[in-house]
Amino acid sequence: MKTYTKFAVLVVGIIAVLGWLAAGGINETKTYYKTITELRQMGDRANGQRIRVGGDVQVGSIQRLGKEVHFTLTQDNTKLQVVYNGSDPLPDTFRDGSQALADGRLTTDGVFHANKIQAKCASKYEAKPGAKPGAAINRAGM
Repeated sequence: MKTYTKFAVLVVGIIAVLGWLAAGGINETKTYYKTITELRQMGDRANGQRIRVGGDVQVGSIQRLGKEVHFTLTQDNTKLQVVYNGSDPLPDTFRDGSQALADGRLTTDGVFHANKIQAKCASKYEAKPGAKPGAAINRAGM
């Protein structure tokens, strides 16, 4: 075999391995947002699967127990118990009544174990009634 042919085979092999690794990484990290109702409808198929679920944090449900944070997500009178034990600190906007996304896995006991939490508070970025549009952005220093 000529040197150029050997080199071409090596380059094609490396590109194929990199493509395989990239495709595997994308499939592992992609998660679709589910509502609590959709999660419940999945039944046993949801157990152990990596899922991102969203809802409103129930008022008075946030409890910090050591390194874990326990809280309840609600949506249309459906509740989901969540245990967060990730390494990242919780967002500043994670409060009672805020909207949150929990990324993790549902266990067979019905508790959602999250390793990542995202929270938002839409009212923080909206203008006060009667204020000019963009007034909230100016106060935030943007």
